[in-house]
Amino acid sequence: MMEVVLLFLVVYITGFSAVMGSSNFLFGTASSSYQFEGAYLSDGKGWNNWDVFTHKPGTIMDGSNGDIAVDQYHRYKEDIELMEYMGVNSYRFSISWSRILPKGRFGQTNMAGIQHYNKFIDALLSKGIHPFVTLTHFDVPQELEDRYGSWLSTEVQKDFKYYADICFKYFGDRVKYWSTFNEPNIVAIWGYRTGIFPPSRCSIPFGNCSQGNSDTEPFIAAHNIILSHAIAVHLYRTKYQHRQGGSIGIVMSAMWFEPISDSEEDKFATERAISFYMNWFLDPIMFGKYPEEMQAILGSILPTFTEEDKKILNKGLDFIGINHYTSFYVKDCIYSQCEPGQGIYKTEGSALWTQLKDGKYIGEPTTVDWLKVYPQGMKKMVTYVKDRYNNTPMFITENGFGEMDHTNSTVFSLNDIKRIEYLNSYIDELASAMRNGADVRGYFVWSLLDNFEWTSGYTTRFGLYHINYTTLQRTPKSSASWYKEFISGQNIASLLPQNQLIIEYNGSSVANAV
Repeated sequence: MMEVVLLFLVVYITGFSAVMGSSNFLFGTASSSYQFEGAYLSDGKGWNNWDVFTHKPGTIMDGSNGDIAVDQYHRYKEDIELMEYMGVNSYRFSISWSRILPKGRFGQTNMAGIQHYNKFIDALLSKGIHPFVTLTHFDVPQELEDRYGSWLSTEVQKDFKYYADICFKYFGDRVKYWSTFNEPNIVAIWGYRTGIFPPSRCSIPFGNCSQGNSDTEPFIAAHNIILSHAIAVHLYRTKYQHRQGGSIGIVMSAMWFEPISDSEEDKFATERAISFYMNWFLDPIMFGKYPEEMQAILGSILPTFTEEDKKILNKGLDFIGINHYTSFYVKDCIYSQCEPGQGIYKTEGSALWTQLKDGKYIGEPTTVDWLKVYPQGMKKMVTYVKDRYNNTPMFITENGFGEMDHTNSTVFSLNDIKRIEYLNSYIDELASAMRNGADVRGYFVWSLLDNFEWTSGYTTRFGLYHINYTTLQRTPKSSASWYKEFISGQNIASLLPQNQLIIEYNGSSVANAV
């Protein structure tokens, strides 16, 4: 038996090379401006909603903020060297809207911000790394919130178009992958239903905010986001795409849902859960209308699209980005009594989300309370999107494993075998979906670096590189070496036995058969 010994590990997944071996397939890591950049008021940047939100006491678990974050604004050259070491050919990042337009369309374009992203994009390309750019990853200029309530007003559609136009104009000659929004379903739910994200709007029983209406505002915000997306896509297709040759899509949070029982009620409830979570946005963009389940339950609560809206909504994207981490069981709450929990109310679809069934979790628990390891959910989600949306090209724009850490200890998280096992198992299921015909064009690990994880602050680590938050030193974890060898493993696959997975870490085998 031929053995291959690498410094840290060697990995092989049967059939992977044949499925993902195309030189056009993107392997990357993911990030976002607020979580990574820092430099929160440097070089003309204006305040955004997260700058304001995190400076309010009690909003973030550890009382932290993204003022400095991991300082990628100043350290991007160092971080690109880390990417080059791993051999990734793409980097997913977002542009800070308030760094480009500190006051939205009501102020001047900040040319210092334009120059920064030009240098960043050029530095990536010089290393053969394709920029995969998100226009907004949760953050909006605070000016737009103060003037008209951002996503609650149709005025935001004008602002988003104005912003997108500037980005396409200045960066589109080199950026070939654009996504308009990251997880707009999270923005609508957590910003306007539960209020745990800015602008912190909600009402009882969903939360105890000072303002908001949890039964109506999520749908108003979502409607404006959907139309803002459609307007930006239409602008790109009519003004830029032919000349620049790129593609444009949207990135959705994509949990997988399983019926908690074989009953018809729970099966229907599971379809409602998916429709009220992901299809809520994708159906209008692809088909020009909201899902039937939502229309039937919400009635007049749901906004309507005009005939003019429908014209630009039809097949309003080139690709679908999928952020997938974990899965849930679903129980019907229309015909059954449900305990308190997410999904139980009418405006959520009357479908309880739970990760417990008969006292057992849907998958192996982790130290992050919502993250259970259920790799088959990846294959099922990708297959579902393939079947529902006519196999529109997909990118796995986020997939990753988090660990809670309150110690800032380097030793704690460098030997991250659990992360390696998680990523390996999810990619294996992704490869299976692709062998079955799913048109997946790329895979991005969340995340390149440990970073500011929204309301969890710096207590949760998802990075392939460890960050010491005192010195900001970057240190590779075992998973960084694993990802490097995984990507290059297409060249060594022929040396390894079929149907074998070999992972060796400091000479110790931690896994065997696939």
